[in-house]
Amino acid sequence: MRQIPSHDRLIFALDVASLADARAWIDRLGDAVSHYKIGLELLGSGDYFTVLAELKARGKRVFADLKLHDIPATVAGAAASLARHGADLLTVHAYPDAIAAAAPKAGATKLLAITVLTSMDDAALAASGVTLSMTATVERRAVGAINAGASGVVCSGLEARRLRAVLGPNALIVCPGIRSEPGGDDQQRTVTVEEAFANGADFIVIGRPIRQAVDPKAAAQTIQTRIANLNA
Repeated sequence: MRQIPSHDRLIFALDVASLADARAWIDRLGDAVSHYKIGLELLGSGDYFTVLAELKARGKRVFADLKLHDIPATVAGAAASLARHGADLLTVHAYPDAIAAAAPKAGATKLLAITVLTSMDDAALAASGVTLSMTATVERRAVGAINAGASGVVCSGLEARRLRAVLGPNALIVCPGIRSEPGGDDQQRTVTVEEAFANGADFIVIGRPIRQAVDPKAAAQTIQTRIANLNA
């Protein structure tokens, strides 16, 4: 595992719809979480950049999961804006022309290319008109994105091992869909914490398993211990 602080490898999905809820979760989790994902649900609240600024003021890392997808000039402009606000990571869809336009404008913000959403299975991928297999689709999109200037990719832990072999040691790999056991929600391609890192992940994104725990802070601390043990 590359030299990333162990505590930063867990990204908590701050999937809430209001500033008050965001602040409550940040306070509740305290020092158990140092890295937060803020996405489209919070964007709709109108307080997205307030939360981003408050997280940075507290010394937290911010993963801006906005999945940008538009013409290259528009994606480049949005990436420049997020960089000015201090986002550490920013997701864009894996379209090489847009990534090539955005990468020079992103400053210190690292662009991560969305390959195939972890809520999609093989049937859903085929229904969207994609004729390649899941593995081939993820690999093709990942390689194209890295070649265009992305710093890394977002993929399920099931594809991470293959991508690590293909992309090499320098590309960041972020894996959502982390579960103790499969099923129970809309995530289709899931792995455990240990499986994700064994397969080559640099970061994992976890939301509901922490939010729905009886003691969310304790749940986050347990995950942090599991991650630290992998580096021991």
